[in-house]
Amino acid sequence: MNTYRVYVQRLFSTKDRYPFINEPINNELFNYLGGTCRELECNPVIVGGHTDHVHLLILLSQKIALMKLIETIKSHSSGWVKGKGRQYKSFYWQKGYGAFSVNPTQIDVVRNYIINQNEHHKNKSFKDEYSAFLKKYNVAYDARYVWD
Repeated sequence: MNTYRVYVQRLFSTKDRYPFINEPINNELFNYLGGTCRELECNPVIVGGHTDHVHLLILLSQKIALMKLIETIKSHSSGWVKGKGRQYKSFYWQKGYGAFSVNPTQIDVVRNYIINQNEHHKNKSFKDEYSAFLKKYNVAYDARYVWD
């Protein structure tokens, strides 16, 4: 018998952190991302974000590697966004992503954090937010590769 329950919060931004994710496509995009997760047998707890990035809190499937999941989500959604109109023709996701494990006892905390992204980003940039995640999870990084 296999026992497996891994929650992961993923973050990735638009290329150059351009503010593409707003009305009218933000909620549609979040639903699209969640649907892609479900198709890959990963249960989305919540998908949200702000104008230049997204957060996905999911229950990861045993059947797909995290890297493959992200690659699929980003490539499918990029094509979908570009099809939403001429103003999105230059839409791309950044090359990298962040993925952080979430303790099941903290699911509600992370869900609320994602729900309140617009309020949260009135005082904090994505760069500041992401840097805080890297520090919290004690991730060593080279800023040249994270921000360029």
